Amino acid sequence: MNRVKMASEKSLTNNSRITGLLTQLEKINAECLVETETARYVTSKILHLAQSQEKIKKEMTAKGSTGIEIILSTLEVQSTRDLQTTLNILNILIELVAVSGCRRASVLVSKGGTQILLQLLVNASKDSPPNEELMVLLHSLLAKIGPKDKKFGVRARINGALNITLNVVKQNLQNQRLILPCLQLLRVYATNSVNAVSLGKNGVVELVFKIIGPYSKKNTGVMKVALDTLAALLKSKTNARRAVDRGYVQMLLTIYVDWHRHDSRHRHMLIRKGILQCIKSVTSIKLGRKAFLDVNGMKILYNTSQECLAVRTLDPLVNTSSLIMRKCYPKNRLPLPTIKSAFHFQLPIIPINGPVAQLYNLPPEVDDVVDESDDNDDTETESEIENDNEDDIDQLFKNDDIETDINKLKPKQELGRTIEDLKMYEQFFPELIEDFQECDLVSKEPKPFSTNITLGGPIVVPTAGEEQSPATHTIEIPMKESPTLQAEDCKKRPIFLGLVQSDSNMDNSLQPQGDNVKLLSSCQCLNHEIVKDFDRITLKNASKNEHSCNTRASAKKECKTSLSEVTCDRPFQHVSSCGNVLCEGRSVQLGKLCCTGADPEEEEISCSISLAEPVTLEVPEALQLHEPELYIETVKNTKSVPEYSEVAYPDYFGHVPPPFKEPILERPYGVQRTKIAQDIERLIHPNDIIDRVVYDLDDLSCTVPDESDILKFNSRFESGNLRKAIQIRKNEYDLLLNSDINSNHYHQWFYFEVSGMRTGIAYRFNIINCEKSNSQFNYGMQPLMYSVQDALNGRPWWIRIGTDICYYKNHFSRSSIAAGGQKGKSYYTITFTVNFPHKEDVCYFAYHYPYTYSALMMHLQKLESTHNPQQIFFRQDVLCDTLSGNACPIVTITAMPESNYYEHICQFRNRPYIFLSARVHPGETNASWVMKGTLEYLMSNSPAAQSLRESYIFKIVPMLNPDGVINGNHRCSLSGEDLNRQWQSPNLDLHPTIYHAKGLLQYMAAIKRLPLVFCDYHGHSRKKNVFMYGCSIKETMWHTNVSAASCDLVEDLGYRVRFFFFEFIQGRSKLIFVLILTLPKILSHIAPAFCMSSCSFVVEKSKESTARVVVWREIGVQRSYTMESTLCGCDQGKYKGLQIGTHELEEMGAKFCSGLLRLKRLTSPLEYNLPSTLFDIENELIESSCKVTSPTTYVLEEDEPRFLEEVDYSAESNDEPDIDLANNIGDYEPNLQEDGLSDSEITRTHLP
Repeated sequence: MNRVKMASEKSLTNNSRITGLLTQLEKINAECLVETETARYVTSKILHLAQSQEKIKKEMTAKGSTGIEIILSTLEVQSTRDLQTTLNILNILIELVAVSGCRRASVLVSKGGTQILLQLLVNASKDSPPNEELMVLLHSLLAKIGPKDKKFGVRARINGALNITLNVVKQNLQNQRLILPCLQLLRVYATNSVNAVSLGKNGVVELVFKIIGPYSKKNTGVMKVALDTLAALLKSKTNARRAVDRGYVQMLLTIYVDWHRHDSRHRHMLIRKGILQCIKSVTSIKLGRKAFLDVNGMKILYNTSQECLAVRTLDPLVNTSSLIMRKCYPKNRLPLPTIKSAFHFQLPIIPINGPVAQLYNLPPEVDDVVDESDDNDDTETESEIENDNEDDIDQLFKNDDIETDINKLKPKQELGRTIEDLKMYEQFFPELIEDFQECDLVSKEPKPFSTNITLGGPIVVPTAGEEQSPATHTIEIPMKESPTLQAEDCKKRPIFLGLVQSDSNMDNSLQPQGDNVKLLSSCQCLNHEIVKDFDRITLKNASKNEHSCNTRASAKKECKTSLSEVTCDRPFQHVSSCGNVLCEGRSVQLGKLCCTGADPEEEEISCSISLAEPVTLEVPEALQLHEPELYIETVKNTKSVPEYSEVAYPDYFGHVPPPFKEPILERPYGVQRTKIAQDIERLIHPNDIIDRVVYDLDDLSCTVPDESDILKFNSRFESGNLRKAIQIRKNEYDLLLNSDINSNHYHQWFYFEVSGMRTGIAYRFNIINCEKSNSQFNYGMQPLMYSVQDALNGRPWWIRIGTDICYYKNHFSRSSIAAGGQKGKSYYTITFTVNFPHKEDVCYFAYHYPYTYSALMMHLQKLESTHNPQQIFFRQDVLCDTLSGNACPIVTITAMPESNYYEHICQFRNRPYIFLSARVHPGETNASWVMKGTLEYLMSNSPAAQSLRESYIFKIVPMLNPDGVINGNHRCSLSGEDLNRQWQSPNLDLHPTIYHAKGLLQYMAAIKRLPLVFCDYHGHSRKKNVFMYGCSIKETMWHTNVSAASCDLVEDLGYRVRFFFFEFIQGRSKLIFVLILTLPKILSHIAPAFCMSSCSFVVEKSKESTARVVVWREIGVQRSYTMESTLCGCDQGKYKGLQIGTHELEEMGAKFCSGLLRLKRLTSPLEYNLPSTLFDIENELIESSCKVTSPTTYVLEEDEPRFLEEVDYSAESNDEPDIDLANNIGDYEPNLQEDGLSDSEITRTHLP
């Protein structure tokens, strides 16, 4: 107790003492007393207290304290009177910023300390000679506070401090104690580009090269600081060119090798890294890179970095060396005759402007030049004019992409087309005029419906649109006199027992045996004759079709041999490189399996059955919609630009989700730098490179040597994309993807066939012309592989495969003109290694689970033929034909009315609409799998599905871009444009599917039947989970500097009457925002893959032409969403740590339907008495708040934000982040999370 009391008394004494000393100094300053002895004594006492007690430092720099002002004021007064007093004060200031210096240095700057110290430096330099101690302290202090003063460079230059420090160094090269702080201050000066140029002209670069030198144990501290200063100076292109002209690149390499050889114990790694930083700075210019290559720098750094790999602590050296070598690797054009697509489609009209018009106007040689546009500024002189406000640019964050125009944030229903023009869409709404008099419906009501009865006023239907006067945009729907659905038709269709249940009379049935369910692909129903004839399956004539059907039918009755014993004894002549035969006309083929049937040595599947035994097929439920022969028939009607005549095995066999989960792959340490090093070996050891073209779409006559160790490739089938394959090393291949047709970019989607492999060999594949700056391949995503051998062995599924996967920038580039004016456009590489499980197999690789146009048409046909017409109203129409003549289907699904009586027909016609679309981007195949889940759920016989059908009418366009899907595009249609950017002004000739899809919505607006929900299904390549984007005025304003409260905005007047009960609780504007969030919030509770924190409801300028924004703004649908599904996996919820599969995607489609069923409670005009728990959910939504801390980026015109996970292109370095490194890592956005929000609250993230 006494000790505590003594400590307290001592603390009070010290505090009182420092206060008294500061008061004394303040009195001396105020009265301008010439009391040098007193000032010297007081400052020495303050220095002693500051050196001995941390509390004194805190008190002097605490908020509200005047200690710093008094000390600085004393420094100004006494600097000309007493040197010792000045030294004492400088030591006091150094003590204050020595520990926890960042905040205290900022305090010193804010009190005007920078200007006082610079003036003192100028005055001290006038003495001859200057006091050494004073110079050391001044330079040390300025070097500490300079980085905290954003105006420091300007102030130092104006005061003439640059030359003062430079002269001190020149005159004291042997004085290590003095030049150390001077070099530190020069480094701070050099962070200002104008100062760096000025210092360079005064010979500072040559001066620093006099200080650095070969390995020495002496003066290592000065050596380190000198290298840091030189690296900062060489970031100026002017100084870098000066260093190159004087041959300093070779000198730096020589010094580095010397330190590398002698520093055997690695005690001076910082010096070695400093040399590398200087090399990195000088190689930022073209001349520097050329000089680096001329002196064999690539080989030198490659050898030294390989020697450092064994020591983990030397990783910073390996990483920096890797960056330098990648930067200096000579830029090459892609090994293609042109970066335009290998296929050409003649457009009906050529756009006047835009990327397609630019492509057509490009000279033929433009895309063949090496991109050196990033070097054009090498000859430019750097301006020495500096804006004094340049450092304030980033002070205030402003997101220029967020829409702030109030007029554009007020949805205004604009049809854009005449009423007469819109009447053409009446044919797509038979449900509004059908009276079902001829249908066999069960009557439960006593009052029949008659066309002579006049309906007593319209039935109110909850929509997302604003109510209009009857005179505005109204179309009368005539009552149809003749029924569209005949009773005979009803009798013809089989009664469907439900997709969820299996029918024992159907071939595709599921027969469980005990606890084990044997999975066999649909191809196993084929007998050995069909298996042997895989290479000749064709639909060229009717006889072959009949033979195929007959043999397939016989397979259902008996199976005489085991699949594992089947061999192919037919000689294969005139076979293409993939083993497929090209036939004339619209015939369709399957490529041959090199050794047909499963390999008996690798796996044995017993399917030997007695002749008297019936064959029982055991096929998973998921294949009930897949019928191989029907798929072949469907492919016949599919029109492609290359006129494909082959069918990929996975599309023929079908796919079922594997019975196991696939975790997100953990990335091995150092995999990226290993791959980069192997790429650099190509330049260092060119004789080791084979460089043999083994597949080329531009040269179909390309022959592959008949060697057993060469893989064979193919992509000439629907949705296939592989343009060229080049054998680099014995087991390594560079692969190039085809551009979207009528485009010269968008390379990301791939789907190709590989055959001729051997087991026990690691094959490396490099897809070298990807364009996105980052990818989930860096964060656990794996490519997909489908093995035909596995399919024949009862495992017909795509699996995630590949090791040593990474995604990084490579040395290929294209001209800035071909890149649309983008400067320094480089390509990226996806690399992965595969060990094939079977020899002589046929395998397929894909970016994501393929889902072809033909598969969609087959699935729709199966759904239509198997549904129960007494329960389900299902209609498939052709919305329009695409540019290449393929039908774009539109589907209507709802429940049949309970009877043909008045009340039931009225209820049927007045159900609210739900409008769904998908696959506007061909490469986002996951969107089609989600849509498949939605369609199957809607057509199932579950009570929930029936209730959903009774609640809504679904209008579904399951594939908005059939041409792009068919031809293997990643982003565009045949017009070479992103269709999701054409919704504002779609062209009937170039964008027919968008034109008519928008027309449907405009027609619905005209007849006052707006959809309650519009949702466009998409896929996302750089984020995990499933999430939604929506449109909210309030949230958009919250993301700007405009006060949301000050904006007189009403989100939706249509809800004012229908939801009046909410207004007494929260107020209309907040309520409507709640309603926008309701569906995503529901999905976050019921869908395991859905992540609410990734959702965003901000309206942005760059997205104003997308479906989501146009349907919201022009059509007037309040709940207009984009639902994004990850291509990778989930990092939250039930599927955390797992890669996403078709099961999870289809489940998401079904859960979306379940969410709509829950949404019904909030939109039904009859359900006013809602439970109190519902209001609790709404309150949580309303109380959520949002902050934005980072801007957005518009990358490749994608509907996705910048990537949320930073990729380290320096190869997993634990070293400090580097500015240049940050420029190479691709798009990055910090994770936005709200502090203090519970799981039940909404965290809104920013939508670019």
